[in-house]
Amino acid sequence: MTVPAGDDANVNWNQPGQTFWFAPGTHTLGGGQYSQIDPAAGTTFTGAPGAVLDGQHTNLYAFGGGATHVRISYLTVQNFGPAGANQNEGVVNHDSAANWTIDHSTLRGNAGAGTMLGSDNTLSYDCLADNQQYGFNAYSASGPAHLVISHNEIAGNDTYNWEARSPGCGCTGGGKFWSVNGAVVTGNWVHGNHSQGLWADTNNRGFDISGNDIEDNYGYGLIYEISYNAQIKDNVFAGNGLGAGPHDQGFPTAAIYIAESGSDARVPGPYGTTFAITGNTFVNNWGGVILWENSNRYCNSPANTSSGYCTLVDPATITTSSCNAQNIAHAPYYADCRWKTQNVAVSHNRFSFDPAAVGSACTPKNMCGFQGIFSEYGSYPSWSPYQGTAVEKHIAEQQGNRFTANTYTGPWRFMILAEGNTVPWSTWRAAPYRQDQASTLSG
Repeated sequence: MTVPAGDDANVNWNQPGQTFWFAPGTHTLGGGQYSQIDPAAGTTFTGAPGAVLDGQHTNLYAFGGGATHVRISYLTVQNFGPAGANQNEGVVNHDSAANWTIDHSTLRGNAGAGTMLGSDNTLSYDCLADNQQYGFNAYSASGPAHLVISHNEIAGNDTYNWEARSPGCGCTGGGKFWSVNGAVVTGNWVHGNHSQGLWADTNNRGFDISGNDIEDNYGYGLIYEISYNAQIKDNVFAGNGLGAGPHDQGFPTAAIYIAESGSDARVPGPYGTTFAITGNTFVNNWGGVILWENSNRYCNSPANTSSGYCTLVDPATITTSSCNAQNIAHAPYYADCRWKTQNVAVSHNRFSFDPAAVGSACTPKNMCGFQGIFSEYGSYPSWSPYQGTAVEKHIAEQQGNRFTANTYTGPWRFMILAEGNTVPWSTWRAAPYRQDQASTLSG
């Protein structure tokens, strides 16, 4: 069915199995805030060369509803939502419906996320650019499963600067994942986003992040946070963190930031034995790879910003109610109420670092040029069994985290055990830490 350019508000979109072909030119959906396309099952929307679906900064969403097996191809979707609208919402697949494919399309200049992703969604060969919050947001109430995100350009997102407007929201990036069970993220160019590049936050698992170019993002290139079981392989990380690094006093901004995440065989899915960060190339980022664990953050702790969520290692036993002051100092709660940075193997990577190329603010005082495995002194709540140096020793000496067989060029620095504890190369490699065996450091 041909959809002519102009106002398409009166088109009957409820035609299961139909293919809608958008003719060249600009298409609109009327003047209502909630004027949108609610597809029927099995519908395809294809744009001719030059076909643009424009929300006029008036319509909030372009495609919504719960229909499955919808495909959107070769279509530009732009200007949906006024400034500051759609926080944590998306313009395409607003309701995170299952079995959507979005390919060869451009989603740009929209409020919130360019698209939401639900289970069995594929996002490929798209340009997700200059959206106000995210390029994509992978979230659904039950948690999406089995995502494919491949060969996209994800650039210049977070134009509304949500972190500045809502401090501590943790709600920005080129793309965000929340409680996703299985994702293949490969062949993407993630660059120039105004906050993080990619961010997997809270109980994600089974991720293959490989063959991507992640470059020139303001903050971290990749964050993997309170999540499990991934491989990060054969990617290029270049020029990340140069915006945020000088302002994050006391904590090194990294190309890859692993926070309370690692491998655990009890969590179903691949990569349950080793969380591999391998074969990657790092060039002039603010920092390299940081493995971190917050001593005060665990299930049912007031320091857990993902409140209401608990670890996935034994969901029948370990819950937000059982991880309480009476139980938590005892087995199995002491071990299993924590998200752990464990079994992370950082190996066979190439780290190149030239402070002059990074910029004049790149100094040791500004935490520039660091690798690290560390925590901080546990302090609260009063009933926490992790107070003091307990977690510092766990992450640095007892949880199987290893750097090995890496190649370093440049004046790299190393932080181990405790936040702020900078050590020379010889100490980093010696007992009890024994990091970077079979690695080389020059310059």
